[in-house]
Amino acid sequence: MNSISSNKSSKLIGDIIVPGDKSISHRALLIGSLVTGKIKIKNLLESDDVIATLDALKTLGLKIQKDKNIWEVIGNGIGNLSGSNYRLDMGNSGTGSRLLMGLIAGSDVEATILGDESLSKRPMKRIIKPLIKTGAVFDNPSNDNLPVKIRGSKIPLPLEYNSPVASAQIKSSILLAGLSSTGNTTVIEPTLSRDHTERMLKYLGAIITTTKLPNSSWKITLEGLPSLKPLDIDIPSDPSSAAFPIVASIITPNSMVKVVNVCVNDLRIGLYKSLIEMGANISFSNRREINGEPIADISAKYSVLKGIKIPKTRVASMIDEFPILSIAAIRAIGETTMEGIEELRFKETDRIHAMSEGLRLVGIETKEKKDSMVIKGKGPDYSINGNVTIKSRLDHRIAMSFLCLGLITENPIKVLDTDTINSSFPTFFETMNKIGANLKRIQTDK
Repeated sequence: MNSISSNKSSKLIGDIIVPGDKSISHRALLIGSLVTGKIKIKNLLESDDVIATLDALKTLGLKIQKDKNIWEVIGNGIGNLSGSNYRLDMGNSGTGSRLLMGLIAGSDVEATILGDESLSKRPMKRIIKPLIKTGAVFDNPSNDNLPVKIRGSKIPLPLEYNSPVASAQIKSSILLAGLSSTGNTTVIEPTLSRDHTERMLKYLGAIITTTKLPNSSWKITLEGLPSLKPLDIDIPSDPSSAAFPIVASIITPNSMVKVVNVCVNDLRIGLYKSLIEMGANISFSNRREINGEPIADISAKYSVLKGIKIPKTRVASMIDEFPILSIAAIRAIGETTMEGIEELRFKETDRIHAMSEGLRLVGIETKEKKDSMVIKGKGPDYSINGNVTIKSRLDHRIAMSFLCLGLITENPIKVLDTDTINSSFPTFFETMNKIGANLKRIQTDK
């Protein structure tokens, strides 16, 4: 078991690149497998989660190889997976496992999807339920956890699905299955979740529309059997990974950090909008677009923050960033209120409880309810003792959030079991130390 100690830092300064976007990396591989011909993927995130998706596709018969820094995928075309008795170990990858179910649902193929201890506790019925309606067969459809055995259908039934929650994973899984359908596939969600699947499908030639309905929900419709073009994909840097050096620079005095080439898709930058409302000095420059995704360089400086209430309508656009927002909220003057965040309880761990527990260890008052959390900020001048040990709970975002906090505490914060950081930001340790963080590796025995 590896651990990291985070120690007080004088300032964070510099320009950095964080790894490629995790969500887009998964989709580039999965959708790339459905084109007819070869696509090249630049800046693929080579994290544990994404490599699990890559390895699963190889097991299913796809040809994927690396040439220097470019990954090449030879696509089989839509609905062309075949065979049975595949065992696909997805490690800790919730996105990979759920989207893969959609891909398999649209082909005459049978596979069992497995995961590690953490992933095996995460809910899967939300994906199974709509995919059954397309004709996919599950060995145990009432099962909510991995392992899941699924047999897909060569020609899935067209589906209109009213999703109870805004979830890019539910939506994307249904759309991936719907690619093989002879009719239209429609997903209706209460608020718009991240739309990387729609953007990538559109970029590659699919006909897909997004419409706001009179009741303020959103309708996404995909025409089945599109001809997907083998266009190359350049993956921007991950805004969820960029959040860690950005927030660290905002709370660490005398800091000024720029993260370049970051995806600034409107449905991914809720954290940055919230930080700006709190008073953070954040700016965007060099705006441009690559393969349908808007990107920019993000700069941040040390700032004095105030507590705010996060609008519920913004939750879907920052669902992965609440742990690091909680760290920023410690330094705010007044309370920061987060409502409508029950989805956080179904991530790698129960993130509401894990953050509340960790913050209380360092003397921060929190109020935790089923779907909300309130953090009582201590302001910029409060001295946080630190000198605590945080269990990562196999959650990369919990681990990185508390390591960012340790940069401003009087005594070190030790985070246990930090190998999980490799699932999304494998260069976190080196990147943070490059700009002035004081992180130290600790090797311990289990």
